[in-house]
Amino acid sequence: MSGINPYIAEPESRLPQLSYRVTFLPEGKTLEVIPGEVNTSEDGLPGSLLSLALGAGLDLDHSCGGVCACSTCHVYVREGLDSCNEATEDEEDMLDLAPGLQVQSRLACQCVPNGTQELVVEIPVWNRNLASEHH
Repeated sequence: MSGINPYIAEPESRLPQLSYRVTFLPEGKTLEVIPGEVNTSEDGLPGSLLSLALGAGLDLDHSCGGVCACSTCHVYVREGLDSCNEATEDEEDMLDLAPGLQVQSRLACQCVPNGTQELVVEIPVWNRNLASEHH
């Protein structure tokens, strides 16, 4: 369930003005993101990588509901990182708790692309929800 974390400042982000693509690895699933059709009802910031992944049916763990209160939605932005909003100090503090921290690490719930570049995002193996509740 999404919401707002009252203990942190809301990060500055802009929804895209241009269409762009995001490819999620290792699935290789590519999404076409169209301005005005960006999913804003899923967990995470509107237009965030988390909301895009969930809207596309990808399993991306996010224990806190996408409010920057954990590091379970940790991803690597392999291409297009410059088109994303800057990480806040609060996000960086949460990333410090994440395993496998790299220069391209972001929390998917806080990372909002602006549409100026195509993105390639890797979901690390430990962040893929491999359990299914479907019978």
